[in-house]
Amino acid sequence: MAKALIRPRAVPKAAPDFTSRAYWNGTIKMSLSKFFILCVLHERPMHGYDIATAVEEGGYVTVEAEVVSGRERKVYTLTNRGREAFKVAVEAWMDVTRCLIASEHVAAGGGRKRSSQNRCR
Repeated sequence: MAKALIRPRAVPKAAPDFTSRAYWNGTIKMSLSKFFILCVLHERPMHGYDIATAVEEGGYVTVEAEVVSGRERKVYTLTNRGREAFKVAVEAWMDVTRCLIASEHVAAGGGRKRSSQNRCR
């Protein structure tokens, strides 16, 4: 007599609650993390083990070691490619910002307002 294969049932993933502020906060924070890394480095070179290795590997930053008070630190600096990525990211987020401002008007009951300048793309 052959044994029947018993497979555990996959637990269905709960659908996200799009009415939850926590859902949107989490989504926005995850999306913005790379932007914020570039934003911080755009201001000045900085230290930090917590700066994502992926950014370094992507050619967006350079890293140099320096000794401060007898301790070695890494200093990250944007490359030209990193500066370009920052510029493109700001432009993209400004498009989103314009869309959000237009959507706020709609959500407040002001009707549907669309112009060539504030279209959500």
